[in-house]
Amino acid sequence: MSGHNKWSQIKRTKGINDAARGRVFTKLGKEIHVAVKSGGGDPAGNSKLRDVIAKCKASNMPNDNIQRCIKNAVGDAGRTNYENITYEGFGPGGVAVMVHALTDNKNRTASEIRHTFDKFGGSLGVSGSVSYIFVEIEGEYLSEFTVSVPDDKAASFEKLLDMLDENEDVQDVWHNAE
Repeated sequence: MSGHNKWSQIKRTKGINDAARGRVFTKLGKEIHVAVKSGGGDPAGNSKLRDVIAKCKASNMPNDNIQRCIKNAVGDAGRTNYENITYEGFGPGGVAVMVHALTDNKNRTASEIRHTFDKFGGSLGVSGSVSYIFVEIEGEYLSEFTVSVPDDKAASFEKLLDMLDENEDVQDVWHNAE
């Protein structure tokens, strides 16, 4: 492999990693915004904000970014309003999927989530259609039982999860695939 090709590959990989890190930071920034709105900008008096800051540090988010997000959220005093929404659906092969989102535009997010499910052979369900399968343990959802994804559906299921993860409004995704 020539030096140029190797650098191109490194540059491409770095670009993918930078984009993924940017998505993570954007999602964490929304969580900071919601925490500040609910309990103020001082982590000493806001346990939600302390928890989000710990999550940010675990994701290697620079302290400057964290402080900027807090400052922006404090200064935003009521203009942007993020809502917590949980979408329920079925992925390829009948896998139960729960998607937690933080959005300032419910219609846009619902449309994007529905499109993602449709594109990869799944379907968005109604509230309660899959949540009964999951038990909540401290903000995480664990399935009561798992299903195996048929071999011919595995690639589509992986792409569904990847595309949901790439959506800036999607905070967490849980499923019951083995």
